[in-house]
Amino acid sequence: MTDFFSAPILVTAIGLFGGISLGLAARLGQFCTLGAIEDYFYSSSDLRLRMWGIAIGVAIIGSFGLVQFGALNLASTPYLNQHWYPMQSIAGGLLFGYGMAISGNCGFGALARLGGGDLRAFVIVVVMGICAYATISGPLAYGRVWLFPPQQSSPALPGIANDLSALTGISTAAVGITIGLLLLIIAIYPSHVRQSRKTLIWGVIVGLAIVSGWWGTQWVSTDSFDAVPVTTHTFSGPIGESILYIMTASGSELSFGIGSVAGIWIGAFIGSLIKGHFRWEACEDPRELRRQIIGAGLMGVGAVTAVGCSIGQGLSAISVLSYSGPVTLIAIIAGAALGLRQIMVGFANPI
Repeated sequence: MTDFFSAPILVTAIGLFGGISLGLAARLGQFCTLGAIEDYFYSSSDLRLRMWGIAIGVAIIGSFGLVQFGALNLASTPYLNQHWYPMQSIAGGLLFGYGMAISGNCGFGALARLGGGDLRAFVIVVVMGICAYATISGPLAYGRVWLFPPQQSSPALPGIANDLSALTGISTAAVGITIGLLLLIIAIYPSHVRQSRKTLIWGVIVGLAIVSGWWGTQWVSTDSFDAVPVTTHTFSGPIGESILYIMTASGSELSFGIGSVAGIWIGAFIGSLIKGHFRWEACEDPRELRRQIIGAGLMGVGAVTAVGCSIGQGLSAISVLSYSGPVTLIAIIAGAALGLRQIMVGFANPI
């Protein structure tokens, strides 16, 4: 295949395919990070949170299935080949979660809402993308690099599955698949979850979308002569990358992240048409717009600091059982719970 299409075109197509699946999951399956947290804390419903659990279980099983068959090299993944700073995950996760709550969306959710005609989400996407790139390589990068200098991981590959494998003598792939199966069983154990076809189907589809990214980029990286990063879906840096590509296409190159961002929008647009929910919406309250801009900025900074957003760390990093994944996800949930409390209950000085 790489003899007929260039590596950037192939990885963009792979990202586009997975992104469309995620966009459809957001609109048709109501797969949403903030929505799951809000339902759990304020609506006494755990269905969307368990959909996340299903997606995580499937993503882990699929990713370590790839490892078992030699289709994924864990050392090539961005969540396992860099030194991990726990405080980086905690600080970035808290910032991202709080920003997600006060803006009303994460980057993934904002792209999905934009596909449904919500122009408020356009503001979130643009501000988050700009702030993410300002933290990657702009003025804010100096502070990030000073606090958390990038380092290659030690020769002993870090990760939950790798460390358990070293302790038990069981293969890394077997350890990962076992953990994924246990999480999947826990997620679907309650009868009301098994009775919800939407929860089961879309949870599986989201998990497989993460796996498709690992498989596709690893395949292109191995089969082509181009330097192709092995990655899967995340929506912090790729949003900024997509904005840059729109402005400078003649001087830049397509990538998996750009395809993924475009796929989310296309999938969400198709899903909104199927449901009959597409309509143009705009913000009429300046205070709401202010919250969304502040929240989007915090998400951009927080996601890059944590090396991933709610999807990048909450699904993609956990799929390869990186230590950063669960720590960041817990921090995101804590930050979101704080932000939701501020909006719904109020503090002494609400935003």
